[in-house]
Amino acid sequence: MAILQIREALCQALDEEMARDDRVFVIGEEVGHYQGAYKVTEGLLEKYGEKRVVDTPIAETGFSGVGVGAAMAGLRPIIEFMTFNFSAVAFDQILNNAAKLRHLSGGQFTLPMVFRGPNAAAHMLSSTHSQAFEAFYCGFPGVKVVSIATPYDAKGLLKSAIRDNNPVIFFESEVMYGVKGEVPDEEYTIPIGEADIKRPGSGVTVITWGQGVPVALAGAELAAAEGVEAEVIDLRSLRPWDEAAVYASVRKTNRAVIVYHGWPYGGTGAEVADRITQNCFDSLDAPVERLCYEDINMPYAENLEKLAIPTPERAAEAILRVAYRD
Repeated sequence: MAILQIREALCQALDEEMARDDRVFVIGEEVGHYQGAYKVTEGLLEKYGEKRVVDTPIAETGFSGVGVGAAMAGLRPIIEFMTFNFSAVAFDQILNNAAKLRHLSGGQFTLPMVFRGPNAAAHMLSSTHSQAFEAFYCGFPGVKVVSIATPYDAKGLLKSAIRDNNPVIFFESEVMYGVKGEVPDEEYTIPIGEADIKRPGSGVTVITWGQGVPVALAGAELAAAEGVEAEVIDLRSLRPWDEAAVYASVRKTNRAVIVYHGWPYGGTGAEVADRITQNCFDSLDAPVERLCYEDINMPYAENLEKLAIPTPERAAEAILRVAYRD
C-alpha cells in the first residue's frame, strides 16, 4: 500500500495502461515536454516517446478530432483538457462524433477513448474558468461520465475508463490533485457505475461526487456533533449512476441531501433528486435537499466565491434541516 496524491495515482494508471496496451496514447496541451499542466503525465514522455505522448497546439477541436479518428481506427486515445472549460470548443467532436458514431455506424465503429481533465470551480479563476460540465455531458447518450475525489478511486476508475469501449468523460479537480490517500500496490480496477459509501450512517443520506465529497464529509462531521449521523455516498460515476445503492440508503435513513459543485437549474443533482422522489417517495420523511452553486456566474473575488459554492457549514445545515434539527 502506498500513499499517493491524486495526480500520482492518475499517472500510475496511465503508466500501467500504456505499458499493458500499446494502443493507448495521451494527447493534449503540455502533456509531454512540460510534464503536464498539473504533472499528471510526468515521466511518460521519457518512457513512451513522442508518438504516444503527443504535445499539441492550443486547438481542442483539432486534437479531440484526432482522438476520435484514432479511436475509430482501433487505438485507445486519452485526450487531456488542461481544463474542461476548454472542452467547450470541442463540443462538436465530443457530442456529434465520439458520442454518436457507434450508433450512426450501426456498431461498425467503437470509440474507446477518454476525455479527462479538471472540472468545476478551482480557486479565484472567475466565471469563464469555473464551469461545472457534468450536467451538460450527462445530458447526452453515448458517453459515460466519471467524477473522482480520492487517489484510490482516481486510479481504479481511470484504468476502467481506458479499457472501456465507449467514450468516457473523466472529471478531476484542480484543487484536489494534491489530495493524498492509500493506493494498493497490486493492480485493481473499479467498475464504472458503482458508488462508494465514504461514511456510514443512519440518520440522513448525503449523495455527492467530485469536489462535493470533502464538503459532504466535513458537513457530516459537523452534523454528527449535533447528534445526526449522515451516510455519505460518493457516486463516482454520474452516467451510469448507482441508483440501487442510493435508494437502499434513502429507504434506510428516510432523508436525502445532495451536495455537488454545479448549478441548481437542470443540474445532475436535480436529476438525482427527481429519481429519488420518484422511486423512494413513500420512504421520505422530508423533502430532498440540494446544496450546490448559487445560480450566478462564478465571482472572481475570494470572499464572493466562497458565498457561491457549497461549504461544510451549509452542508451541515442542510443535513440538520432534513432531520428537523435546525
